[in-house]
Amino acid sequence: MDLLAEARHISLPRTECTQQMIKEISKRFDSTESYISMALGLAVVLVIGVLVFNYFSGRQQGQSAQTESQKSQEQKEAETKLPTTHTVTIGETLWSISEKYYKSGYNWQDIQKANDLTDGDVIEAGQTLTIPSVPVIVPEGQITSGVTSEAAKPKEESYTVVHGDNLWNIAVAQYANGYRWVDIAKANNLTNPGLIHAGNILTLPE
Repeated sequence: MDLLAEARHISLPRTECTQQMIKEISKRFDSTESYISMALGLAVVLVIGVLVFNYFSGRQQGQSAQTESQKSQEQKEAETKLPTTHTVTIGETLWSISEKYYKSGYNWQDIQKANDLTDGDVIEAGQTLTIPSVPVIVPEGQITSGVTSEAAKPKEESYTVVHGDNLWNIAVAQYANGYRWVDIAKANNLTNPGLIHAGNILTLPE
């Protein structure tokens, strides 16, 4: 009886120690499980974020590509629809309108002729203009074939602009070729050939 009591007395501390170890291990497992759950949660959030970003990024790129395609198609249609008409808005000039339809401001004289405008500098908002189908005029240096003719020399070395003049009429009078107005514009460094004023002295190149 004494031996049995002693054995029970000795085993009790071991049982308590074992229980404490089990509790400690359980706590550690619970803590580890918590960290794993947190890590998995963060991973899921990151994956979802990447998927959402890729979705909207791809959608935006698709929309941009579609917009560029539409613009390109509209430009092609605009180029193939000449002749057409254009309604003047505030601030527009024949030069800017020519740039819009021909990608070259140098065709403004063709618009002036097609609409029988005596003064190419005077157009009003709301006015309807015919935009003719004509060859595109490009500045000298970009000309690849006979847009202008340099065979004829001007009658004078310089010319003083009078009211109602425009470069086309001056070129016709001086060179017998209206398309030489391009050379006049370049020789005089005219940024807007549609704007010349009475009293201006223009150099007439050969």
